[in-house]
Amino acid sequence: MAPRISLALVIHNHQPVGNFGWVLEDVYRQAYEPLLAALERHPTVRLGLHYSGPLLEWLQAEHPEALERVAALVARDQVELLGGGYYEPILASLPERDRAAQLRLMTDELERHFGRRPRGAWLAERVWEPSLPADLGRAGYGWTVLDDNHLRAASVPEDEMWGPYTTDDQGHLLTIFGTEQGLRYRIPFGEVDGLIEYLRAHATEDGERLGMMGDDGEKFGAWPGTYEHCWGAGRWIERCFLALEASADWLATTTPSAWLARHAPVGRIYVPTASYVEMTEWALPAGEANEFSRLLHEARERDDPAARFLRGGFWRNFQARYREVNDLHKQMLRTSAAVEAMPPGPARAEAQRHLYRGQSNDCYWHGLFGGIYIVHMRMATLGELIAAEDLADTLARESAAAGAPSPDGPRLVDADLDGVDEVLVAAPGQVLLVDLAEGAGLGSWDLRASRVALASVIRRRPEAYHERLRAFEAAAEARAVAGSADGAAADAAPKTIHDLVQVREPGLAARLHYDDHERRSGIVRFLDAAAGPGELQAGPTPDLGDFAMGSFRLVSSGPARLVVQRDGVVRSPDGAARDVRVTRELEWGGGRSDPWLDVVVRAEATAGPPLDVELGLEWNVNLMGGGHNPAAYYELPGASTDPSPGTAAGRPTELAATARREPHDGCGDLPPGDGFAFGNEHEGVRVEATTTPPARRTWYPVESISNSEAGFERVYQGSCLLFRWPVRLAAGDEQVVRLRLAVSQARDRATEP
Repeated sequence: MAPRISLALVIHNHQPVGNFGWVLEDVYRQAYEPLLAALERHPTVRLGLHYSGPLLEWLQAEHPEALERVAALVARDQVELLGGGYYEPILASLPERDRAAQLRLMTDELERHFGRRPRGAWLAERVWEPSLPADLGRAGYGWTVLDDNHLRAASVPEDEMWGPYTTDDQGHLLTIFGTEQGLRYRIPFGEVDGLIEYLRAHATEDGERLGMMGDDGEKFGAWPGTYEHCWGAGRWIERCFLALEASADWLATTTPSAWLARHAPVGRIYVPTASYVEMTEWALPAGEANEFSRLLHEARERDDPAARFLRGGFWRNFQARYREVNDLHKQMLRTSAAVEAMPPGPARAEAQRHLYRGQSNDCYWHGLFGGIYIVHMRMATLGELIAAEDLADTLARESAAAGAPSPDGPRLVDADLDGVDEVLVAAPGQVLLVDLAEGAGLGSWDLRASRVALASVIRRRPEAYHERLRAFEAAAEARAVAGSADGAAADAAPKTIHDLVQVREPGLAARLHYDDHERRSGIVRFLDAAAGPGELQAGPTPDLGDFAMGSFRLVSSGPARLVVQRDGVVRSPDGAARDVRVTRELEWGGGRSDPWLDVVVRAEATAGPPLDVELGLEWNVNLMGGGHNPAAYYELPGASTDPSPGTAAGRPTELAATARREPHDGCGDLPPGDGFAFGNEHEGVRVEATTTPPARRTWYPVESISNSEAGFERVYQGSCLLFRWPVRLAAGDEQVVRLRLAVSQARDRATEP
């Protein structure tokens, strides 16, 4: 008998919570719909399809006919649908109750839409931990798809990856299909003839080999250059399906469950924690990631067998690498506990849906395809968690009227699980998180009605891919100097997205700036008065004090007031050190739509010669102002130099009638004065700032240089706003400054459809 082999393709389609509707529509037209049409044209080509919950919801709303087409493909057994966590969470990162609920929700929804319960589960980002067989087994799943990287970690030899393996946990059996590396690299980036010959070379006379390729559906038309390659002039998918049909006498396409119904697994394995190899690289610190990438590349280039033993990082390392990822994850855990405590009923069901949407994985890591740097997705994810916690606290507040404990007020909790308590403040209109150990800054300032995470700004950090950008721009500059052409001619086929280097604007390497402190709000800084927005943005601007990241002690707290203090050191621009005590008082109040914060800072020189610097209160705020978004603004007062009663001659006098607006992603520096505001009209948020005495106001955008499938680009992460006062203190002197931030919210999302 001639050698035979089977091929199982599994296409994973996902769109994150919070993604723009026009993006989803483009991807649908470029990748999702063409694949459905190709399957309809080639009814003998069988494969598995996975649609995440957010994408299913969008399709139901915008293209219900697509779901009807999928149902027809399922009904004729051409397509097998995979389940998994409904909102595409990293299952291992969730409380067990939420893992079970997400898996159950997907199973129920697929049965409702398509009449069949899924037997296979897609794991978000293929993040694997050894406890998952029990979670999946209890939810009724029998198999999943992992990568060749997982199989290597389980000591499966390279030539034995052509079939499924079993594993187990707590008595629950799970079958693992591993994506074969050669297939993943050839589909769709290799030649069709080469793919067919590769499969023929691995065929056997007993026909017991199965080639599995599970990967993202977006690579078939939505990645840069792939639409023309897959569906345009290249017609890769059409040529591939025709070649599969022409080879049907020895090459059979199948679905995973259909294969398992007729074939036994290859053997038993136990897989350690793993993901696809690029994810394990991204989880490493920047310097180690580059070294790991270099070693792996060199080992593969020389075909070194030792390459299979190289391991990257553990997915949970993202919570150690990024303070913001850890804060998001721990806020999710806190919200989950609050929702779990709610009594059964419609409010709890609604809160659960918001919670599960807030568990969508895309902002809980960072790499080429997404992550915490994607602002609109991060804000949407946080908005879902704010909504869920708001529902839980509203119900608890109503119960408090009957004698139950109130959720409002400050309480000491280890919110970020670092072994040191923070102060969590809950109020009807806002939630604050004060990190005493790091400048007593506000890591969170969540507005309940508008569901805006106002303090969600990312620290600018070195990333491994920044070295790639520097090398790319240096090479381009060298070519320009030499007068050579811009590189060799491009290949006809598009490069895999991991190898593609694109730059959205020139000179990005010169814009790589890194911060020396976390981007919290309300932190106390001592600055040289000569530092303007340009110097501050280029950072790190030397802080003359040690208060921005220093530990504060809690002096007192009340129902709506918190006092913290630190004894530190301030150095004047000439380098001389002074001992300074900073006491910061925080008060809060207002209702659901109009919360406010008052900050009082007392600076006292306890020793040393006279001090002459600027005291700054730094606020990092995110009102989604990137790209000169016209809805997001700074509102600047007009100015006149005419003397007026109560002002010194020649000092600018603020005139609200002549106020003007500037983009929230711009720079500015106003002399001391009053009447300053910022907001976002679409979100219905406006913040009025009042200072005593009048403060200088300096602001600039916080921009990361990030890499994505679109290439290297500047990404607006938020705006840094500094209120600045001159400080002139001799030993024993004290200076007091005050800031009030009064929020008004025109939208209450809880009342909207």
